[in-house]
Amino acid sequence: MKNSLFDPVLKIKGIGPKIQKKLEEKNIFNKVDLLLNLPTGTIDRRFCPKLDQLEIGKISTIFVTPIKYNFPRIKNLPSRVSCVDEFSKIDLVFFNSRENYIKQTLPLNEEVVVSGKVTFYKNKYQITNPDYIRSTDKGADIKKIMSKYPSISGVSDKTLQKIYSEEADNLSRIDEWHDLNFLNKMKWLSWSESLKRIHNPVYNEDVNKNSPYYERLAFDEIYSNLLIFNEIKKRLEKIKKIPKKISIDQINKIKKLLPFQLTDDQNKCLDKIIEDMKSNKKMMRVLQGDVGSGKTVLALISSYLNYLSNYQSAIMVPTEILAIQHYKFFQKIFKNQDIKIELLSGKTKTKDQKKVREKLKKNEIDIIIGTHSLFQEKIEFFNLGLVVIDEQHKFGVKQRINLSQKGSDNTDVILMTATPIPRTLILTNYGDMNISTIKNKPFSNNNIETLTKPLNKLDEIIDFVNKKINEGDQVYWVCPLIEESEKLKLTAAIKRYDFLKNKISYDIGLIHGSLSKNEKDLIMENFIDGNIKCIISTTVIEVGIDNPNANTIVIENAERFGLAQLHQLRGRVGRSGSKAYCLLVYSSSISETGKKRLKVMKDSCDGFFISEEDLKLRGFGDIIGYKQSGEKDFTIADPLYHSHLFDLAKDEIEKLDEESYAKFKILLKIFKKDKVLNIIDTG
Repeated sequence: MKNSLFDPVLKIKGIGPKIQKKLEEKNIFNKVDLLLNLPTGTIDRRFCPKLDQLEIGKISTIFVTPIKYNFPRIKNLPSRVSCVDEFSKIDLVFFNSRENYIKQTLPLNEEVVVSGKVTFYKNKYQITNPDYIRSTDKGADIKKIMSKYPSISGVSDKTLQKIYSEEADNLSRIDEWHDLNFLNKMKWLSWSESLKRIHNPVYNEDVNKNSPYYERLAFDEIYSNLLIFNEIKKRLEKIKKIPKKISIDQINKIKKLLPFQLTDDQNKCLDKIIEDMKSNKKMMRVLQGDVGSGKTVLALISSYLNYLSNYQSAIMVPTEILAIQHYKFFQKIFKNQDIKIELLSGKTKTKDQKKVREKLKKNEIDIIIGTHSLFQEKIEFFNLGLVVIDEQHKFGVKQRINLSQKGSDNTDVILMTATPIPRTLILTNYGDMNISTIKNKPFSNNNIETLTKPLNKLDEIIDFVNKKINEGDQVYWVCPLIEESEKLKLTAAIKRYDFLKNKISYDIGLIHGSLSKNEKDLIMENFIDGNIKCIISTTVIEVGIDNPNANTIVIENAERFGLAQLHQLRGRVGRSGSKAYCLLVYSSSISETGKKRLKVMKDSCDGFFISEEDLKLRGFGDIIGYKQSGEKDFTIADPLYHSHLFDLAKDEIEKLDEESYAKFKILLKIFKKDKVLNIIDTG
């Protein structure tokens, strides 16, 4: 191999500083980055018609004889070469090509092989700037099937294809990290041979996501990802913490403080959390449960038991409204207990923030509830024993690590999500964590009827809303944007509020992220107290807002929302068990995908089913907020196509021993997972 696998792209033949800069803009820095930037499809040059069989728009390889040149003397006009075969004629058209080049490559009265896309202009077939021209004795040099890559501004497709093809061919065999018996069983080639075949395909299907060559590379990427999680898990298991002392009496006492009984699923999940807290190993647990399944209660109980072991708890949530709601709920349950609870958010006054920080440091706060502000550098805990991160997919991985590092080896961590996570996403995002699931809810979602309505029936929707309010109901009305957007003609919350003020016969309110804390608090208070009957809102009400008297929700431009978000929003109603309604309002420009989303919502209230459908419709990477972390787990693997490879990788890693692990170091470097290990090693 002429170049090392990790040499910079500048060392690759055909790449100078200009192309290097263009590639680095696409995060391609070295040879392996280049080769793992896989083709998006193929160019098929096998179609070799005679000139009377040409198809417009199709890439064709033709055998023709040039018979006449036409070199215009007027600037900007193209040069033309008239060519024939025994059946018909075609013009080869050249922009910005020199006469000498054309005469050398297309000598008159000598047969040549030409390849390019056929077009039709002024009753004549033509190929403009052909991709390949060869003499007939060198015609075999024209690759019949070539890989196709995403365009890079300023770099011709032909140059890109040449670079990829040659570099893949130059790739020498690398020592295999997988067992050969395993590769034979899977009918996979080696890593380097698989790369060669994808960049120099023999058949169009070779570059498909389900080809054996693509699957081999996807498996390795999945394997490297799960290998890191396996390593993190092993290191976590080595951490010895001081077990928290929790008695049956303490558990029974906190359960008696609750105004309701826990469901069977809540009790099972609580048992697992308590088991983790009492063990000498650091708890890293994901608590997933559908909207309204009662995860917050388990966070409250865990915080109480943590407090009895003389530790502090931090509950982090994504929005201020939710932080306030949790704070009020905790205060209500613990009103007769000697537990010091505080609220901290970005909108807390500076002098009050300082007081809270001092109290935390001096152990004068037992439970703190807040937003991102909880992991500021200035925040110091006296003895942090439990971190609960609610709606964890709204926070990036680094933010989650920052908060857990505020504590010590004795700090247990619970991540909560109301968006049930498909299995492949569990494996790729939480391979180092234990999962607990609450499936049954304290109330049934079967009481929610989901209806779809076109926006042009707005009058009917308003009549329905007025009718429900007359019956004593309260209503959420959700719009996607705060103000009118020029690009997206979606109804703005402010505009809709101004319109509905005169259409709804009761007091209505407007709430969105741009309001001040006091304004939001006042509106939500009035809504929960029943003074405001209808609240016009952006998706700020998506998470955790609880008003049992609100049993109708209208969601405008519903086709623009992801399924998971629609399900979260629908979960705001029907929480009292009363009959509830969710009206999904769609625009006339609804897409086919939009129609599919609304159908899934009408057909099901099962969050687990909906999350799987969301993954199928939206694709990996954009689902349930994972993009918000600013990180993408995979460049090759796709959970939609390769779900079977995740379980396979998990099984193979479980068989791995320490001696075999060393072989995979190069794999971790190839997929840049060695950097993750470095971060873990440095704390």
